[in-house]
Amino acid sequence: MSGTTQNTVPHAHVGRAAAPRHRPKDARPGTGWMRALEYWLLNYRRTWMSSVVSAFLAPLLYLGAMGFGLGTMVQDRAGGIPYAQFVAPALLTALAMQTGISESTFTVMAAVKWQRQYHAMLATPLTVIDVLLGHLAFTTLRIAMAVVAFLGTGALLGAFTHWQVLVAVPVAVLCGVAHATPTMAYAVRQEGGNGFNLLFRFVVTPMFLFAGTFFPVDQLPAAMRPLAWVTPLWHATEVCRDLALGVFDPLVQLAHVAYLLPWAVIGLWLSVRSYTRRLAV
Repeated sequence: MSGTTQNTVPHAHVGRAAAPRHRPKDARPGTGWMRALEYWLLNYRRTWMSSVVSAFLAPLLYLGAMGFGLGTMVQDRAGGIPYAQFVAPALLTALAMQTGISESTFTVMAAVKWQRQYHAMLATPLTVIDVLLGHLAFTTLRIAMAVVAFLGTGALLGAFTHWQVLVAVPVAVLCGVAHATPTMAYAVRQEGGNGFNLLFRFVVTPMFLFAGTFFPVDQLPAAMRPLAWVTPLWHATEVCRDLALGVFDPLVQLAHVAYLLPWAVIGLWLSVRSYTRRLAV
């Protein structure tokens, strides 16, 4: 109708400037990573049952097959040590390594490419550093859960007999983190699973087999020993094995731990760079 005006209500988004992003009132500076951690913990509620079952089943299978099964057929018991007690601490650190890497591969790529949880978090006041640290904190918790479950099951089976093995828990967790941080830096830039297949086939599996897990490294050919010595898994295994057997040599064990720390710290630095390049707008 001419000469009349219709009073229409415009859509809320038309002509409206983008609302400024403010930090929630209850969030203190530097605590954004806790919000990201909270998401992963809430998400974990759907799968915790299966992971808990596997956390206790894995030690039973590994120790049953390798420690008590193969151990009965191994004539050389590593200098008189029962084979189950020799291999159990190495399986502890290997489990920490595998948990750290598995939690930092497809989960990270899915959060970028498929399920895009990272992008959803970055649509809030969270920063890239918050997203990274929150996911790393959750990964560390998963490593700690696996380590504690393995330790408890191994103790019940008689594979751990000295109280000093409790000190091995933070060392094993550090081992897992030392593998998780560089893996996260690698995973966040992947576009498909082929890169992970190469990682598991040519890095994880050889370390698991030849870094002193099932036999002392000095039984390897001389040319292969340095390759085992440079792996963080071997250093963690040496510390945890000594502690599990009641051997306490602070200088040697601190030297091994000091080797693990740069892997975790440099891996975190690489992760910050990779996450920033991939996710920062």
